Amino acid sequence: MHELILICREDDVETVSDALMEVDSLAVSVEDADADTDAEKALFGEPGMPAPKLGWERSVVKALFASEAEATEAATLVLAQDWARDVHVQTIQAVEEQDWVRLTQSQFAPVEITPEFWIVPSWHEAPPQAKTVMRLDPGLAFGTGTHPTTRMCLRWIARHRDLAPTWQRVLDYGCGSGILAIGAALHGAHGIDAVDIDPAAVTATLANAAANQVQLHAALPDAAQGLYPLVIANILATPLKLLAPLLSAHLAPGADLILAGILERQAEELQQAYAPWLQLEVSDREDGWILMTARRA
Repeated sequence: MHELILICREDDVETVSDALMEVDSLAVSVEDADADTDAEKALFGEPGMPAPKLGWERSVVKALFASEAEATEAATLVLAQDWARDVHVQTIQAVEEQDWVRLTQSQFAPVEITPEFWIVPSWHEAPPQAKTVMRLDPGLAFGTGTHPTTRMCLRWIARHRDLAPTWQRVLDYGCGSGILAIGAALHGAHGIDAVDIDPAAVTATLANAAANQVQLHAALPDAAQGLYPLVIANILATPLKLLAPLLSAHLAPGADLILAGILERQAEELQQAYAPWLQLEVSDREDGWILMTARRA
């Protein structure tokens, strides 16, 4: 394996990356050319908000090729383009062969939700103290248990498992990977509807449910019908506000509503959005995120 490393301006990053993929690069990555210097600038914005900028002023673009000859040919082709006047080759270097599958898997360890409830990738053994185990591998849809919003929802489910006999119907709205719906099923829930606007999420949810040997119905949002004793939605604050009438209408008498994807500073606006139907309260906090819950009278 050989790696071609280019330096280019922010405006050229997308064009350079596309060109490298067109010449059969095995992988392309982009890094800040000024990383670890005084000129380094973070691009991260708040969750749900766009980043301050789309790219760095100077970027390192790395492309992986099967041979040095292919990397050299790719560099020649890219630099020959009219738009590549400000693109420069930093180096072409050999890359040590690695087991990329094993390397990727090593980044995903078992996740503790409670001391007795763990999410465990298929290539790991469950910890000995785990009494409830969800098998979940990283995939196309959001939700592997590593994000605070997901963990808080699952913690709520685990800590309220004594209510499971009342969970004869459950709605997971915006199911992603199906992780919350599966978590509810593993703690005794039945009649679970997991819905999402993304067909890939529906597919992922069905596959993950089968891997955990639980029964649920996954479909697009129109499949959510009637009243539910438990409604869960882990999305973001803005769509949660827009969904207030819909989610509230799905709550059966005495039902619990669990909302996540909310920053601490957004608590009041969520409370106002749901005030005509429910009194939301903050039930959990983690890393600047909050879990908000309410019970219908």
